[in-house]
Amino acid sequence: MLHFIIKPAAVIAIGAWVTLATQAPAQTSNSATTDTHKHEHHNHKPSLVDEADVQARDLSDWENNWQSIYPFLQDGTLDAVLAHKAEDGDKTVEEYRAYYNTGYTTEVERILIDGSSVTFFQDGKPTQGQYENDGYEILTYESGNQGVRYVFEKSGGDEAAPQFIQFSDHIMVPTKSDHYHLYWGDDRAKLLTEVTNWPTYFPADLSGAEIAQSMIAH
Repeated sequence: MLHFIIKPAAVIAIGAWVTLATQAPAQTSNSATTDTHKHEHHNHKPSLVDEADVQARDLSDWENNWQSIYPFLQDGTLDAVLAHKAEDGDKTVEEYRAYYNTGYTTEVERILIDGSSVTFFQDGKPTQGQYENDGYEILTYESGNQGVRYVFEKSGGDEAAPQFIQFSDHIMVPTKSDHYHLYWGDDRAKLLTEVTNWPTYFPADLSGAEIAQSMIAH
């Protein structure tokens, strides 16, 4: 049976978080595809989401074969990314390494999304679920930043597959994703409080060096 408890156990309620909206208005602006809310887990000048810019999205936006970037953090491939962040950030390279080690840690090394099917691979073994759109949430975090989580609920498949998955990819309108942070579990509301562990996935056909270059440019 596939275990979806991520090490370290990181479902932690953080001070002030507020769910602002679960439905999308009809209109959006051209700026909505930019990284308007930044990483919800970073310390930035507070970045707010304009509710009028948020649209519903389908699972097809994340359709691809994806790989976890956690192994690249572990083997040193992302060292250049850490050094780049340390140049202008508020942490040393080793402090960033520890921070991202908590953020990226996961035992799910690959995720395949095809239509309504999401297959999680752990130690090469698949666990598959069928998922349906369950709206989105605009969240306000302790830092003052806001972010959008796109939520999908399991409608069939393996019992071991998580009941809910939640995507955060810094995009707020229907657009193909180039990377994302994924939250999963069986308690929808509890997942919305998770801000310390955010397994991150890039296309599986990219090398570690290509991912590092993309992250530095991002």
